[in-house]
Amino acid sequence: MNFQQLRIVRETVRHHFNLTEASNALFTSQSGASKHIRDLEEELGIELFERRGKRILGLTQAGSSLIEIIERILLDAENLKRSAHQLTHEDRGSLAIATTHTQARYALPPIIARFKQVFPRVHLELHQCGPEEIVSLLKAGKVDIGIATEALHEESQQFACFPFYHWYHGVIVPEGHPLDDGVPLTLEHIAKHPIVTYHEGFTGRARIDQAFSAAGVIPDIVLTALDADVIKTYVELGLGVGLIASMAYHDHRDQGLTLLDASDLLPRNTTYLALRRGHFLRSYAYRFLELCREDLDEATVQQVLAGKAA
Repeated sequence: MNFQQLRIVRETVRHHFNLTEASNALFTSQSGASKHIRDLEEELGIELFERRGKRILGLTQAGSSLIEIIERILLDAENLKRSAHQLTHEDRGSLAIATTHTQARYALPPIIARFKQVFPRVHLELHQCGPEEIVSLLKAGKVDIGIATEALHEESQQFACFPFYHWYHGVIVPEGHPLDDGVPLTLEHIAKHPIVTYHEGFTGRARIDQAFSAAGVIPDIVLTALDADVIKTYVELGLGVGLIASMAYHDHRDQGLTLLDASDLLPRNTTYLALRRGHFLRSYAYRFLELCREDLDEATVQQVLAGKAA
């Protein structure tokens, strides 16, 4: 038995039992990968995969039972290498973070600037993607930390999640817009105008929809986008009023636009920091988490990762 055999089994499952894609991911041939699997099955005395001819259809019952052990063995091996590297290079290495555009653009810059001052020799990899892809990257061990408002906290068995900060949506309008008349906002008033906001599944969009639905109001959403900068552009063009994360508005950069407070109308959102349970973190990763939240020291995080109350 060897690690390559285990990696091929893991990648075959991750690539939905497509052996060609699994082989490509490991830079090996399909025939070689197939032989590795057969050799492992022969050594274990069981079949890991259901087959139809040469095609792999899925895991057998035994395979389903063993895949978690295979994942754990490979994770422990990766953690061993990371741990050994840290003993000789405590302030050097890389830190991979997967997050959304909103967090990368508006929440993280001051934190990353402070982190780089302390750890100038640590290479930061910032993966900008949607919440579901962040979950996938964390599960695959391709990133160390995930940061998003959606999806992460729903994976409590595999992830340890920590609230990062709370925020609200606001209404952004051109200067002199009828909604900016000093009269308290209502969802009914907002819905009288075309609305530009986030795609479904991004930046608290579900909470926007829930608020209008609970009020019995049907909004006229004429355009959706992934990030606030695009939304603001189309609000400036007069396409509609924008519903954006309030931290995405800056007085100096967004001249000609006004942000109206909607915290009494739209529910509070929470952005989370997520770590994969069992994933080895370098000491500087814990420092990054502490820069995000002062009370997230290494001992507290490790307690939660171990399943203990913080």
